[in-house]
Amino acid sequence: MESSKKKKIYERLHMDKFSFWTIVSLVIIILCIIFIVYPFLNLIIQSFHDSKTDTFTLKNYMRFWEKKYYKQALGNSLLISTVVTILATCLGVPLAYIGTRFNLYLKKLIYVMIVLSMVSPPFIGAYAWITLLGRAGFITKILEGIGIHVGEIYGFKGIVLVFTLKLYPMVYLYVSGALGSIDSSLEEASENLGVSGIKRILKVTFPVITPTILSAALMVFMTALADFGTPRLIGEGYNTLPVIIYKEFLNEVGTDTGFASALSVVIILIALIVLFIQKRFVDSKSYNMTSLRPPKVIELSKPKKILATAVVFLVSFLSVLPQITVTIQSFLKTNGPLFVKGFSLESYRLVAGKLSQSITNTFVYAFIALILIIILGLLGAYLIVRKKGTVSNLIDLMLMFPYVIPGAVLGICLTVSFNQKPILLTGTMWIIILSFVIRKLPYTMRSSIGILYQIDRSVEEASISLGVPNMKTFFKTTVPLMIPGVISGGILSLISVMNTLSATLILYTGTTVTIPVAIFNCVNNDAYGQAAALSTILTLATVICLLVFNKVSGGKNVV
Repeated sequence: MESSKKKKIYERLHMDKFSFWTIVSLVIIILCIIFIVYPFLNLIIQSFHDSKTDTFTLKNYMRFWEKKYYKQALGNSLLISTVVTILATCLGVPLAYIGTRFNLYLKKLIYVMIVLSMVSPPFIGAYAWITLLGRAGFITKILEGIGIHVGEIYGFKGIVLVFTLKLYPMVYLYVSGALGSIDSSLEEASENLGVSGIKRILKVTFPVITPTILSAALMVFMTALADFGTPRLIGEGYNTLPVIIYKEFLNEVGTDTGFASALSVVIILIALIVLFIQKRFVDSKSYNMTSLRPPKVIELSKPKKILATAVVFLVSFLSVLPQITVTIQSFLKTNGPLFVKGFSLESYRLVAGKLSQSITNTFVYAFIALILIIILGLLGAYLIVRKKGTVSNLIDLMLMFPYVIPGAVLGICLTVSFNQKPILLTGTMWIIILSFVIRKLPYTMRSSIGILYQIDRSVEEASISLGVPNMKTFFKTTVPLMIPGVISGGILSLISVMNTLSATLILYTGTTVTIPVAIFNCVNNDAYGQAAALSTILTLATVICLLVFNKVSGGKNVV
C-alpha cells in the first residue's frame, strides 16, 4: 500500500512532463536561442565577414595575427590578468586566514570595507587613484612638496594597483567562507602527528581549500581580462584587448564590425580555455569532508592582536579608499576640472539638473532586470535541479555561458544581432536591460540552485499527495521556501547591474545613459566634481542594497 502511494506521488510529480514544465522548458530554450545562442553565433559569422565586399573572408583573423599592435594588446591583457590574479591571491588568502582564525579588533568594520570595495565598479577606483596619485593628484603634490617623487601611476602599474585592490576582496571572502567550513578534526589530527604552525597550514589547511582558492582566482582573472573601464581611464596608451575591441567597434572614422567581432571571438576562446583548465584542475583537487566542526578562533595576545588587526585594517582601508575619496570630493568646490578649497553642493546641483536622467535610468533598468532575473532564476533552477535530463543540462549550459563573456563583447553581440526588424532593440532601453539579465542571471541561478538542493523533496511530495497540482505546488510551496535565498542572490545581481559599464557603454544612446556611463563620460570630459557626485550616489545605493541583503539573508556572508 505504501509503495503504491509513493508510486502515485512520483507519477504526479512527473506527469507534467507534457504540460507546465514542458512549456517552461520550451519557452526558456527559445529565449536562450534567440537572445544568447543567436547573438554569439552571429558574432562568429560577423568575424568572417568583409564589410566592404560583403563576402566571406579570413582577413579579420589574419589582420589580428599579422599586426604586432593587436597581439601586443592581447599579451597586455593576459599579463595584467595573470599578475593581478597572483597578487590578489597572495594578498587575499593570508588576510582571509588572519581575519578568520584570529580574534581581531574591528572585524565587522573590516568586513564592511572589504565587501564595499568589492561591489563597487573598478573604473571608480581608477578615477579615484588618478585624483590621488596622478600628475596633479592630492597625495602626489604633498609628496613632491617634501621632495619625494613617486613616479607615474598611469599604464601597467596603475592598472595592476587598481585591479589588485579591487579584486583581492573576492579572494578574501571566498577563502574566508571555506576556512570557516573546514573540519577542525583534520588540523587537530595533523597537530597530534607533530605537524603544526606554518607546515600544518601549507600541508593540511590550504590543500583542502585549494578548489575554493582556484575558483576565486578564476573570477579575478576573468574580471581583469574582461574589464574595459580601468585600462581605458588609467592605462594612457597601455592598450588591452577589451579597449581595442571598443575602439574598433566605435571608431571615429567608421565601425569595423567584422574585425571587432574577430577580436571578440579571440577573447571568448581564451576565457573558455582558462575556464576549462581551472575546472579540470579543481575536479582533480576536490576533497570531501565527513564531519563539520568549524575551527575555533585563536585568542592572540594584545600586541599580536593589535598588529594583526592593523595589517588587515590597513589593506582593507586602502581598498575602500577610492569610495572615501570620491565621497569627499563630491562636496568640494570646483574650478573647471580642479578641486579648490571649500565645500559646496554645486556638483550635486549640476548632476540633478543635467544628469538626473542617468540616475532614473539606472534604477528603473536595474529593477526591471532584477524582476526578470528572479523569475528566470526560480524557473531555471527548478528545471536544472528537479527535472534533470538532457534538456535541463542544455538550459544550464546556455544560461551559464555569458558568465565568461566580457561585457563589451556582449554589447557588440546584441548590437549586431538586434539592429533591424523583426527584433529591433538597438538604441532602446530594452537592449540594455537584456544585457543586464543575460550577464547577471548566472549569479542568481547558482544561488537558487544551491537553495533548492537544500529543500527536501518530501515537502513537494506532501503537497502533491494532498491533490495539489504540480504548478500550484511549485508556486505555493517551493517558491516561498526558495524566495529568501533567491532575493538575496537577486540583490547581489542588482548591485552588479547598477555598477555595469562595459556592455552599457556600447549599447547606450543619449536617452538611455546610466550612472556608470555618465561617470565615465564626466571623467573623460574632466568634469571630476560631477563624476564624484554620481559615484557617491552609486556608492550610497550599493550600501543600501547591502543592508537589505544583510537583512534578508540573516547576516550571512556575501559569498
